[in-house]
Amino acid sequence: MSTATITAADINKLRQSTGAGMMDCRKALVESDGDFEKAIDYLRKKGQKVAALRSDREAKEGVIIASTAADNKVGYIITLACETDFVAKNADFVAFAQGIMDIAVKNDIKSLDGLLAAKLDGVSVSDKINDQVARIGEKIQLARFERIEADGVAAYIHGAYRMGVLVGLTKNTAPILSAGRDLAMQIAAMNPVAVDADSVPAEVVAREKAIVTEQIKNDPKMAGKPDQMIEKIAIGKLNAFFKENTLAAQPFVKDGSKTVEEYLKSVDPTVKVTQFKRVQLG
Repeated sequence: MSTATITAADINKLRQSTGAGMMDCRKALVESDGDFEKAIDYLRKKGQKVAALRSDREAKEGVIIASTAADNKVGYIITLACETDFVAKNADFVAFAQGIMDIAVKNDIKSLDGLLAAKLDGVSVSDKINDQVARIGEKIQLARFERIEADGVAAYIHGAYRMGVLVGLTKNTAPILSAGRDLAMQIAAMNPVAVDADSVPAEVVAREKAIVTEQIKNDPKMAGKPDQMIEKIAIGKLNAFFKENTLAAQPFVKDGSKTVEEYLKSVDPTVKVTQFKRVQLG
């Protein structure tokens, strides 16, 4: 019987190092009389050290699931990452990812940590993932979790679960949610940086302006031109950037004669996009 005092910090350290469940880590430390290395060996013998052994491996493949709550007012995206597309394309792996998403939706999970701690078949999602690591022999991790709330949310999965998109809208009707799916497809294809020019992050605006200003100054034709002229040209180039890289101003992929904003107004003149999330493997 162990005579060592096992603290919560010890358990957490072993869990962070190995990826094993909290109770398994506690048992390993008790059985090893508090010896950290022996506890790791204990877990290895139980088949639970694979996650740590593969912690330096890159998990660039995987499955992305995007889904919404039944009332279409909350949307979620998860990325269950693995090492090879062979595993990612396996039907059981996809089903496992979908099972994790079902837990997120059912419990309205709000964070990655919350999802890892949630119960799936009576045990934590984190422990379920470690079970998959031991069974499959690859590094597997819940790499990303995104959630948005809006009056209406549309979800779209692109390709073979390689990209997920959520779009938040100010209304929640069947036609608007259908339009939202069209916009999600647009976002998947065109990768806008923001909904419109006003919502582009200030750091993105500053970076783009610095780049185009430097390009203008380096143009031999602009040598000796006044700063006011350079500033005016830079603003023009920045406006072109907004047109190409913000959702509302982009040409609509299904009808290039309209912008996305014009398309959305043709569905409902008052509906607006509030936000979007786009998650891609790699």
